[in-house]
Amino acid sequence: MKAYQVIARTLGALRRCEQTPDSHADWIKRHSDHLDDLVSEFPSGSGFDNGTKLDDDSTPEKLVFNTAFHHMNENGCYNGWTEHQVIVSPSLELEYTIRITGRDRNEIKDYIADCFHACLDADIEEHAPVAETAPIS
Repeated sequence: MKAYQVIARTLGALRRCEQTPDSHADWIKRHSDHLDDLVSEFPSGSGFDNGTKLDDDSTPEKLVFNTAFHHMNENGCYNGWTEHQVIVSPSLELEYTIRITGRDRNEIKDYIADCFHACLDADIEEHAPVAETAPIS
């Protein structure tokens, strides 16, 4: 299964559990931890020096990642940051589309899109916390 599918499924399970938090506290923690583990594999280092986080506004139908890029000048010295949201939406034609917000300093958006495509398209196993979702009360 592709990473974006596992993230969306895990997020869907988390959101359902959050509807009745008192009876699903254990599942909320499992799903949250699983999401953290999945997103920890997303761009980090090599310019993404603050890593990548899944935004709280994400849904199973729209994944929103927060990241920043640390730019270098022609001499290899760091010379500033740009902050970005990477918005992943479903596409009937292309499986998903990526939109990147923020300034396109040094045409960085193309590079960010390439990095995120590689992460989103990675084949990963769907873990038990996703397959065994708590029932909706």
